[in-house]
Amino acid sequence: MSYVLDKVLIDGGSIQKRVKELGEQITRDYAGKQPVAVCTLRGAIPFYADLIRVIDLPVTVDTITVSSYGSGTTSGSLKVISDMRTDVKGRDVLIVDDIIDSGKTSLALEKMLKERGANSVKICALLDKPSRRVVDIKGDYVGFDIPDEFVVGYGLDWDEKFRNLPHVYTLKSRE
Repeated sequence: MSYVLDKVLIDGGSIQKRVKELGEQITRDYAGKQPVAVCTLRGAIPFYADLIRVIDLPVTVDTITVSSYGSGTTSGSLKVISDMRTDVKGRDVLIVDDIIDSGKTSLALEKMLKERGANSVKICALLDKPSRRVVDIKGDYVGFDIPDEFVVGYGLDWDEKFRNLPHVYTLKSRE
């Protein structure tokens, strides 16, 4: 099946405004600290790059590539494809992700970082689909709640396409 862009769900200007607000909130919440901001690759790259530039603190930057797998409503297991380099023991960690969908990956990543000795772990996601949640987790910093539609743009993809778009779009099937 093939897909085409349907409509702009969130325009680039609204995204940039919200990123600035999130950065200001994170700056206040982490005042006096030096958090480790971990980008979940690849979808979060544009959001992460914009966000860390508006956090007015010394931030350690790092990346991780993970996937969560499991069945049913269990959290499943976390597969680390490319690990981060920073030792998080005793550090405050901010996971920066593109979207919280089922919540499985976020929950497993949070658990892994706590097991590695992180002082605290918080989740910042550009998008949240609460209607798709299958585990008990929520973002500490969320850009936008969205309906249960497939979205692309600003890092999110379909078949490795559309990540570079400045807006978040819904897709529709090409018929």
